[in-house]
Amino acid sequence: MLTQRAAGAVRSPFDRALRADLVTEHCVLELAGGERITLAVARWHAAADAADELLVGRCTGPTLDIGCGPGRLTVALGARGIPALGVDVSPVAVRLTRRRGGAALRRDVFDRIPAAGRWQHVLLADGNIGIGGDPLALLHRVGQLLAAEGTALVEVAAPGTGLLRAPARFAGPERDASWFPWAMLDAEAIAAPAAEAGLSVVWHEARSGRWFVELAR
Repeated sequence: MLTQRAAGAVRSPFDRALRADLVTEHCVLELAGGERITLAVARWHAAADAADELLVGRCTGPTLDIGCGPGRLTVALGARGIPALGVDVSPVAVRLTRRRGGAALRRDVFDRIPAAGRWQHVLLADGNIGIGGDPLALLHRVGQLLAAEGTALVEVAAPGTGLLRAPARFAGPERDASWFPWAMLDAEAIAAPAAEAGLSVVWHEARSGRWFVELAR
């Protein structure tokens, strides 16, 4: 689930989408240019699926799930005996993850994170590469969190998207007029900011209409 930094505070514009009574509603991310992207809210609340296996199955050691949302990946890792911690600025997300049996902290990824520099894997699923609207800054931060031999597993946009940065807002059943910085990029567009952050693409693959890459030093 996407999260954001705001001046002087952190908050999540997606708290509404995490409410159980809105799971079946049509929740949309609206971009300043007029584009509307339907959010996969039901998937966030469900158990990890076959596409998620491309992320979960690559994790062999302690894993940090950035923007964990309701915690499906954090919980799936824990069920396999992989130490996992979810972090999210949303108190709703943290509460839901803990309720499902996962470990989670309410924390901005750019603030102090436990075991920084020692995580074997970092997950950025469900569009979380867009956190803060600056993929380069986020990938730099990911590099700081990873162990020397660690990898980042990132869900990216469909081919042809390139790099898109734009203000966005949640346009769900209860519209939130607050705009926040947001970004998306595809498997090719991630290569340049990853390289600048000291990372390179190890592989990229599509499954069930979703696209993923793994980054390593």
